[in-house]
Amino acid sequence: MDIYKLLKLNKKIKNHRVKFLGLYILHKLNKRYLAVNLDPVLACNLRCKMCYFTDEDYVKKLKGQFKEEEIKRVAKTVFNRALKLQVGCGTEPTLYKKLPELIALGKAYKVPYISLTTNANLLTEEKIEELLIAGLNEFTISLHGVKKESYENFMKKADYEKFHAAFNAFKKLKEKYDFKVRINYTFNKDNFHELKDFFQYFDGGSFDILQVRPIQKIGNTEYNDFDISSLNDDYSEIIQEISEHCKSNKITLLAPKSIAKLAQKNEASFIFDYTFCYVSPTSFWKENFNWKEESFNEYSKKIGWSKLLFSNIFKSKKQLSTTSNKLNYDVNFN
Repeated sequence: MDIYKLLKLNKKIKNHRVKFLGLYILHKLNKRYLAVNLDPVLACNLRCKMCYFTDEDYVKKLKGQFKEEEIKRVAKTVFNRALKLQVGCGTEPTLYKKLPELIALGKAYKVPYISLTTNANLLTEEKIEELLIAGLNEFTISLHGVKKESYENFMKKADYEKFHAAFNAFKKLKEKYDFKVRINYTFNKDNFHELKDFFQYFDGGSFDILQVRPIQKIGNTEYNDFDISSLNDDYSEIIQEISEHCKSNKITLLAPKSIAKLAQKNEASFIFDYTFCYVSPTSFWKENFNWKEESFNEYSKKIGWSKLLFSNIFKSKKQLSTTSNKLNYDVNFN
């Protein structure tokens, strides 16, 4: 299954009624439509300046990890409805000791696509291969700086050499395994211009997807300059240059076409709130979901989920207005 073709299809289908009709039918037929985002452990080995792990008050509250039997219960509850399983959503999953077993569990439930979001600093070639053998389809790598100085400045406690060692391992293992590597580059006004030199520092044969996304306010973070208006004049030109490099390396680029587009209402996100299922040791999708005792279908019936999906078919876009800025980028296949 190609997740990125589904993302592009979501952008192409402009009629939200068609999308909700599709979700309603999938739900009624007990088919897969959820994007399950799972944080197995609430911890991180880095202190990135644009991340809430530099908010001391927040970190004090962010504790816990799943026990093995709890992970098995999570899998039984939602994995059979997952179109995609994203391990690592806001924390560092490589700190979870039974990570390969978790990936294998996802495959046992026949989840079509499993991705791991990580800062890659704890990945070695051996660990990468272990995850691939378990069935991992994609590594999603967080990056906040192209050059060593900016990388280690924005991603405190990170090691630039270890980071690149992981990419060397990716390139080597691509000869043996079928998997994707996605780079998520979070930019601000101080690290954006480095992108024009991206392919001088990163081998196009070591990754498959490059996402360029703007800084977001996610707490009392150490770096808190969220104004990117100064990039207006250069943004399109640099993105176009990156696009040409991606094209020559057959890399998929995910990026808004302009700064102005980021402020536009994102109609592609209407279904996001109905497909995104976040799971962590302290939360499970909806606040009152007793997941240790209820099945997904039992809970859905209790809250009238089917009726809600059906009623959304007949609602106007204004009634369905979303505050989510997810999916607000263009997918350019090369």
